[in-house]
Amino acid sequence: MEQDFYRIKRLPPYVFAEVNAMKARARAAGEDIIDFGMGNPDQPTPSHIVDKLCESARNPRAHRYSASKGIPGLRKALCGYYERRFNVELDAEREVVVTLGSKEGLANLAMAMTEPGDVILVPNPSYPIHAFGFIIAGASIRSVPATPDEAFLEALDRAVRHSIPKPIAVILNYPSNPTARVASLDFYREVVSFCRKHEVYILSDVAYSEIYFDGNPPPSILQVPGAKDIAIEFSSLSKTYSMPGWRIGFAAGNPRLVASLARIKSYLDYGAFTPVQVAASAALNGPQDCIEDIRTLYRERRDVLIEGLAQAGWDVPSPPATMFAWAPIPPAFAHMGSVEFSKLLLKEAAVAVAPGLGFGEYGDTHVRIALVENKHRTRQALRSIKSFLARTDELVERVKSTGS
Repeated sequence: MEQDFYRIKRLPPYVFAEVNAMKARARAAGEDIIDFGMGNPDQPTPSHIVDKLCESARNPRAHRYSASKGIPGLRKALCGYYERRFNVELDAEREVVVTLGSKEGLANLAMAMTEPGDVILVPNPSYPIHAFGFIIAGASIRSVPATPDEAFLEALDRAVRHSIPKPIAVILNYPSNPTARVASLDFYREVVSFCRKHEVYILSDVAYSEIYFDGNPPPSILQVPGAKDIAIEFSSLSKTYSMPGWRIGFAAGNPRLVASLARIKSYLDYGAFTPVQVAASAALNGPQDCIEDIRTLYRERRDVLIEGLAQAGWDVPSPPATMFAWAPIPPAFAHMGSVEFSKLLLKEAAVAVAPGLGFGEYGDTHVRIALVENKHRTRQALRSIKSFLARTDELVERVKSTGS
């Protein structure tokens, strides 16, 4: 009776647990930890969205069970967003379902579409639910590059030719968490063309499509003609409108996948609290200047962080999108791997970051830095990091001699 249950046995120990435990102990001891670890937006939700929530919550009828698929007004609001932003038309009844955040939607679709032993292609590194949603559902995962380029397309071709059984689906996530890479519409065209030919579903996660800084706005895969034959796309209000705790997102695209997700959800939930859905409709239909304000905030924080790290001697690429910097571990510490380096940075500089290993084995050469502290706190962290890096030789020697 002491054995783990089947699905639990397929889940490895939580990679972030050690760093999180260290962080908790340090705070309990009164230390001031500057936390870049979790991508948890720190800004308040725009006031007009909160006001709509309060207004709707005062209606007693709104306190009853909601609609698992999402209230009609919210599904129509998402259709309006896709038409404005991507010039994509959606059928609110057949091609849209509201989810409790994109994470829940991905996990429930995995349960809906997967048989034990099915092969799913997942970028490595990537957001954990992209792989583990399907692992929990019983699938086998095959890693493909996280780069939206020829290497990905070649790996996709190899996987279809050599995997037994043939993959049933491929995950895309651009702008990417954690790497911050952005895909072009030409790349999406190549993937859609290949996957239509080989009857492979595409699950696209565009949760960061509105958090971009350089060049053109990131595209949707649904902009590609014929994409809806095989593709479903997940989005979220969490980052776009600084609404992470509200847990509201969407899936849109292929009618069969949308219907399958809606059917699974009908057994599992009654949908988000109706006032939350009404407020989400107000977010999508209302003034959009708040998005540019949020985007500007993250751009300014990014610039402070990247410039400060460069001055400290840590060369980190400037992310073109998302609220993350994907930072290669400084060469002198590279042998440690991301978990031990993250623990050392926390212990010696009081700065918390996310170990890249948590996003897949090919992420172990990096750490993820979230842009969730204000500029003052970021500069404070940069001073600590500069002091930390100035002691590189001492710290490396100490780790060699003591192992900690």
